[in-house]
Amino acid sequence: MTHIAVLGSTNMDLVVYVEQAPRRGETVTGRDFRTIPGGKGANQAIAAARAGATVSMIGAVGDDGFGTRLRSTLEHSGVTTDHLRTVEGPSGSAHIVVDDEGGNAIVVIPGANGTVDRLVPGDEGLIASADALLLQLEIPLAAVLAGARTARAHGVRTILTPAPVQPLPPELLAATDLLVPNEHEAATLTGLADPFAAGAALLDRVPRVVITLGAAGSVYLTRDAEPLAVPAPRVTAVDSTGAGDTYVGALAVALGEERPIREAMTWAAAAAALSVQREGASASMPYRSEIEARYTS
Repeated sequence: MTHIAVLGSTNMDLVVYVEQAPRRGETVTGRDFRTIPGGKGANQAIAAARAGATVSMIGAVGDDGFGTRLRSTLEHSGVTTDHLRTVEGPSGSAHIVVDDEGGNAIVVIPGANGTVDRLVPGDEGLIASADALLLQLEIPLAAVLAGARTARAHGVRTILTPAPVQPLPPELLAATDLLVPNEHEAATLTGLADPFAAGAALLDRVPRVVITLGAAGSVYLTRDAEPLAVPAPRVTAVDSTGAGDTYVGALAVALGEERPIREAMTWAAAAAALSVQREGASASMPYRSEIEARYTS
């Protein structure tokens, strides 16, 4: 069983479901409201654990009710939380509007995640013991860079999701084995709208790139082979929140099991397709048996 460490955020998602998202200055009536544990780090951890990996989470929650629920949700999903510290103050939160087409708009408030600005004793050993380290950008960049450097020093595969998108320092990219942006993040990082062109430009900075394209699937680019395009299953989306994190978590598991890249991407796409047919982020993430059934159907 592959061992994955996740260094990243935990948020409580405050989700409003509406027919159409409000424009600036507009008030609309929603049809439902839910609080759902999330955060890109926690989402990827849960996705990987449900997909069959042994997963450990490095991060922080607040000493509030949200923090208690976030920790409990991770543990219930099989994620080890020994390195998830509790700090004084509020937990991170994400305020999400989901429309009837499954699209979303999100505002993230870091809360306790903002305190994760470095590795603490024990974190390096945990990362060194893993087969892969998953990173995102909802915690301070200093911690992300420290995690990537530690993984590189110990020969651990580093998979970076550059979200929320921001300029990436060369030293972080130099310690990244696989970069997984969505098409919008890839365009922002490179100034190129075409995903193949954006991916080719990113190969000047990292050795391998997977760009997710939502319903259009995903593409893989590397320096020593032709680009690879993998379609996504055709499904009706209910809520796309967390789909990208589901994809990354499942992809990390498949790569840890040494599946060929096309198979790994197809398997991850099956997991993401299952997630968008359900509401919520972590709540929508499928278990391994479901992914296998969808992958083989």
